[in-house]
Amino acid sequence: MTPFKRVGSVAIIWAGCLLLGYLGLNLFQQRQFAQAQQQVQTSRAQLEKVQDLSAAFRNVAKVVEPSVVNIRVTKNVKLPRRMPLPFDEDLLRRFFPDRDGDGEPDLPPGFGPGEDGFEQLGTGSGVIMESANGKAWIVTNNHVAGGADAMVITLWDGRKIEKAKVIGTDPKSDLAVIEIQVDRVIPAKWGNSDELQKGDWVLAFGSPFGYIGSMTHGIVSALERQTGLLGAQGYENFIQVDAPINPGNSGGPLVNLQGEVVGINTAIASRSGGFNGLGFAIPANQAKRIYDALRDKGKVVRGWLGVSIHDVADKPGKAASLGYDKLEGVLVDTVMANTPAASALKPGDIIVGLDGLPIRNVQQLRNAIAGMPPGQTVRLKVFRDGSESEVKVKLGEQPEDLERLAQGGAPESPGRAMANVLGIGVQTLNAELAKRYGLGDIKEGAVVVSIDRNSPAAREGLRVGDVITRIGKTPIRTAEDVTAALAKEDLSKGIQLYCVNKDGWRLVFVEAPKKD
Repeated sequence: MTPFKRVGSVAIIWAGCLLLGYLGLNLFQQRQFAQAQQQVQTSRAQLEKVQDLSAAFRNVAKVVEPSVVNIRVTKNVKLPRRMPLPFDEDLLRRFFPDRDGDGEPDLPPGFGPGEDGFEQLGTGSGVIMESANGKAWIVTNNHVAGGADAMVITLWDGRKIEKAKVIGTDPKSDLAVIEIQVDRVIPAKWGNSDELQKGDWVLAFGSPFGYIGSMTHGIVSALERQTGLLGAQGYENFIQVDAPINPGNSGGPLVNLQGEVVGINTAIASRSGGFNGLGFAIPANQAKRIYDALRDKGKVVRGWLGVSIHDVADKPGKAASLGYDKLEGVLVDTVMANTPAASALKPGDIIVGLDGLPIRNVQQLRNAIAGMPPGQTVRLKVFRDGSESEVKVKLGEQPEDLERLAQGGAPESPGRAMANVLGIGVQTLNAELAKRYGLGDIKEGAVVVSIDRNSPAAREGLRVGDVITRIGKTPIRTAEDVTAALAKEDLSKGIQLYCVNKDGWRLVFVEAPKKD
């Protein structure tokens, strides 16, 4: 091949490569453009969906906001004060005689038992869940409405309701129900919190820092959270959310994209007092059960086994010593005497199932038992002596003083509880008490040795030194007789106390204070 032909061949090859390169680049650019064009179209479609989400948020607001209320609360906080005096009661009565008839020495201001206090103001939220016949019922937190001396409820349309009544509180779940006299309100709708999953959109409504009509959004961060906020005897099964919840949001609704209440906003985890991305709400299914009980009966009645328990996972070595090699389950530490569990469970039992469902931990078992009515028979699957078996337990009613039982104390009797409500302390009459109070020939009865100021008994004129000889139709000879007799009485109907002292006989009638 001549040099000229060789150069021509190389030129042709280079020209072909350049042409192929150009065509390839052109094809690549066209493909890149087509992909970019497709991405823009896809993104625009996605942006339309974002607009759809905004529309959903707006519609949820329109559905829920008319049901949300602001609650302004006033609580009179009383603080005990005492300046010690180096006198016994007889000397106090000699130097400071009882002139006002309350049964106590008339001490100078600032001395002896008394009360100082201040007015505490707070704000929270709530949601109307029912209305009928000119009344509406609001669910909120116990820490918002419990112990309130006065409340002002502000509705979404600006109306203010000052005659609001707390008809029931439940500190163990931090819920309360308020009744108001009102018309033209729109109740919210309960949702099913069991259907919630991590990642679901949720919206929180309320009055953070007093800003009425606020709404925030976020997702479900976790389920079945325990925080310890409600104490050892509380029932926690919180929904954790990242929707901003701030002071004032407490008691407001947490809702899904269908505008259904799936939780009641309750607390935040924060070192500053403001929102740090951790909010907690009571699941709607739990809240509705408590709401119904408070709405209908004014209190919550829970099922009860009568055991002290802990998670197997917390003490795996103890469980292993019993031949149990798993981490799920609930270990029975103590079975209390004279309780529903006493005839069926033993210390060292490991509860692994309830009515056919597996039990993983204490939280699950406590919440399940508490949600069942007293008298219901449950089937417990128990690991004992190396094998599993099933036992049946008829649930009892959880005592009010459960914390005392958990600490090993005896339950407070109904009579003792009633004496505390009346505000009196009594002792069986003896020679020393007869001499102290100048009771002369009075031979038997229960002497009132203490009485709380402003208590129902004090308001009706019962005094220290009075001897109770009869309650209703029951003769009283000892302090124990008072406890037994009061257990049968109903303060709402009134209690007759027949008394005698150095001045003579009289009848004291004590009844519960009238409510508006």
